[in-house]
Amino acid sequence: MKIDVYSPNQQAVGAFDGGKITEQKPIGFPGENSVVKRVGPLFYWAWFHTKTEGFIPEHPHQAFEIITYVVQGKAEHGDSLGTRSVVEAGGAQVMQTGSGAYHEERFIGPDMEGFQIWFEPYLKEALKRNPTYNQYEHEAFPLVVQNGYQVKTVIGEGAPIHLVADVKMWDIRVKPGMVYNHTIPAGYSVAALAIRGDGAWQEKETTASFQQKDFITLSTEVETEAALQAGTERELQIILIQVPMETDYPLYPKR
Repeated sequence: MKIDVYSPNQQAVGAFDGGKITEQKPIGFPGENSVVKRVGPLFYWAWFHTKTEGFIPEHPHQAFEIITYVVQGKAEHGDSLGTRSVVEAGGAQVMQTGSGAYHEERFIGPDMEGFQIWFEPYLKEALKRNPTYNQYEHEAFPLVVQNGYQVKTVIGEGAPIHLVADVKMWDIRVKPGMVYNHTIPAGYSVAALAIRGDGAWQEKETTASFQQKDFITLSTEVETEAALQAGTERELQIILIQVPMETDYPLYPKR
C-alpha cells in the first residue's frame, strides 16, 4: 500500500465574500496549485470556514455531483430548480448537476465549518440527465459506536446518498490513543482529511504520521487493512473518501 501525507502548505487556498469565507483545499481547481490534482473520480475538495456569515452568489454547475457537508453551523441553499433550504450541522446537501443548474449558498455561524466536494461521473452521460437536489439531516446517516471510535457513513451502505460515481465516505472519530481498522478494497484509494487531532496510519511495516489539517492518500492494488491510530492528546476526527484508482470512463484532463 502507498501512503502519502500532504501538509496544508501543499494544499490550495481560496476565499469568498471579501474573505468572510476562507478555504483550505486538499484538492483544488485547475491552476490552484494543490499538489494533489485528483484522486480517481474525486475531483475537488474544499474545507471552508466562516466566523459569522458568508455568502456565495448564484453561479452555474454542470455534470458534476456536488456535496456540501456541514460540520458546524448551518448552510442555506437556493437554486434554479426552485429549492430554498437549510441544513444543520451533520447534514448534507447533494446536487447532481446534470444538464445544468444555478445555485447560491449562505454559510451561517458562529464558527461555521464544512466541506464542498465534487465527484466526477462520466461527464458526457451526466450532461444528458436532469439536475436534482436533495438534502439529508444528521439523523438520516448510519452511526456505529464501538469501544474507542465511532463511524458515521455519509455515502455507502445504509446511507441515504446515492451517486452515479463510485464513492464511499465516512466521518470518523477515534478517542485518544485508540485504533480504528479500515479495509481498503483492491484497486481503490482512500483520501483522508484530519480536521481534529493527529494520529498515524499503519500497515504492516509502514507507519505514516499526520497532524491536524493534513491530507492523506492511501492506495492499494490488493485488499488491505490499515490501522488508524489517534494521538494520545485529543480525539481524532477524520473524513475518509474511498474511490477507485481508475475508472472505466475518461476523466476530465485536470492540471
